[in-house]
Amino acid sequence: MKKKIWIWNHYATGMIENKAGRHYWLAENLLKNGYEPTIFCASTFHNSNKSIDIAGNVFTRKESGDIPFVVVKTPQYSGNGKKRIINMVSFYKNICPTAENYAELNGKPDVILASSVHPLTLVAGIKIAKKFGIPCICEVRDLWPESIVAYGSLRRNSIVAKILYQGEKWIYKKADSVIMTWEGGRQYIINQGWDKEIDMNKIKHISNGIIINSFDNNSNKHYMEDLDLDDRSYKNLVYAGSIRKVNNLGVLLDTAKIIQQCNNKIRFLIYGSGDEKEMLENRCKKENINNVVFKGRVEKKMIPSILKRAYANILHNSSTLLDEYGQSQNKFFEYLAAGRCVIQTYTSGYSILEKYNCGVSAIIQNPEEVAKIILEVCNDDVRAEQMGQNARNAAYEFDFKKLTNKLIEVIENV
Repeated sequence: MKKKIWIWNHYATGMIENKAGRHYWLAENLLKNGYEPTIFCASTFHNSNKSIDIAGNVFTRKESGDIPFVVVKTPQYSGNGKKRIINMVSFYKNICPTAENYAELNGKPDVILASSVHPLTLVAGIKIAKKFGIPCICEVRDLWPESIVAYGSLRRNSIVAKILYQGEKWIYKKADSVIMTWEGGRQYIINQGWDKEIDMNKIKHISNGIIINSFDNNSNKHYMEDLDLDDRSYKNLVYAGSIRKVNNLGVLLDTAKIIQQCNNKIRFLIYGSGDEKEMLENRCKKENINNVVFKGRVEKKMIPSILKRAYANILHNSSTLLDEYGQSQNKFFEYLAAGRCVIQTYTSGYSILEKYNCGVSAIIQNPEEVAKIILEVCNDDVRAEQMGQNARNAAYEFDFKKLTNKLIEVIENV
């Protein structure tokens, strides 16, 4: 058994307080199976001005439950500009000496699991693993630069994109194993034309998921009074998430305008915040869109209670070419655990909704198509209820107990 597992995730800092998230849950279950996980993260909190004070040191150690965290010094930043890039580079530069110092004090690991969002963490993992003479598993949770290209922030044929694609291919070649969170990860590599240079047998799939017991406990313990949500004279459709340009919530407002002309008992409840919230609220007033209610930001622990009380939950974001490789948004698995029908405003490959018959998806992401599937669901309560039950049953396939068993298989065979 390869016992000591180092998990590197730049943005895992919030897990120290929240005791939740992909790598916290994997670490919890690794502990239960006799492993010794340690999570490495940055001192800065993503999307926050908070940070952990490390004084003059390069790193410090924190405990969260039974899980040790090694906190690597990084500079403050906000937004997605130059300072965030400096923060990424700083994490890359500081995690290497941190790993060496920590190994001197605590012994080197048996395996490093280096996880993106950004690829520098993966590069550092490969580099240090080689120095230690151990395997490195690279976990890809966001495709760089493909996701940046898909959202229009970078041209595919630009010099920067070409350099990033070559770096991505290098990671896949050098990693001892590659975990992708989308089922279509292997197809992505084939589409890039890299399958002849990369050993496809080492490409694995471990989805995001849910801790069902924690979800249920939160839904009972953190019940939020909400008169709109509990008003059964409406069929309340819940969206829970950010309200930013990338989320493209204007599509939902356009959909709501169409629906209110056909059925005045269907209502959209939007939970979340972001820099487009005020603009969208003003648009509702100006255009007399009366079936959308912006509920504001709620604490994450309240979300299970909200999702369970919806008529159906809406999975929505800007549709891109990335959709063909599958779906693995964290909120999606909360939607499944809620046991309500899922309405997806776009179509994705390797569809979990289709596989488990637990929801419906629009063929094309436009207001007319989204309105059509919403009206179909809301006009058939029996079907909606059955799809909700199917969603709950599907959630058990994505419980982190099962996902950790998949990770253990990768660890022991790397």
